[in-house]
Amino acid sequence: MAHPYHHALSSVRKWGGAVEDYMAIHDFFDESKKIIADFRHRALRHHAEGIFMAETIFGSTITLSTGRVIPVRWIGEQHIREDLGFIPSFADWVKAIRPEPWMGRAVKLEGGEPTSCGLPDPNPDLHPRIRQLRGTP
Repeated sequence: MAHPYHHALSSVRKWGGAVEDYMAIHDFFDESKKIIADFRHRALRHHAEGIFMAETIFGSTITLSTGRVIPVRWIGEQHIREDLGFIPSFADWVKAIRPEPWMGRAVKLEGGEPTSCGLPDPNPDLHPRIRQLRGTP
């Protein structure tokens, strides 16, 4: 599918109502195109967590213009299946990211040694193996 409108048309065929009933939800899933305008935008919301995020934003259900109540989860699942053929987890997307050195670089902050997250270690006695690997006493 190329546009949220086409997903909304598909939703209308599946559950009834009007395109406008579905547009906000389908726009939500494709809104990340404003950050990166190719398929990689899908890594941000096209996964199971993205579906639950949509429920948090739009509620568990929506009421169509016809009065029918539809779970938001169904709409999110439909959108992602139409784009990807299945619903991946966020972990599925992360596994596909090629790690680069800058992604895990720790930064030494003033007043202490860096830890793996770049913050000073609050209790270096808890990590003797790390001190040994670093070559520090």
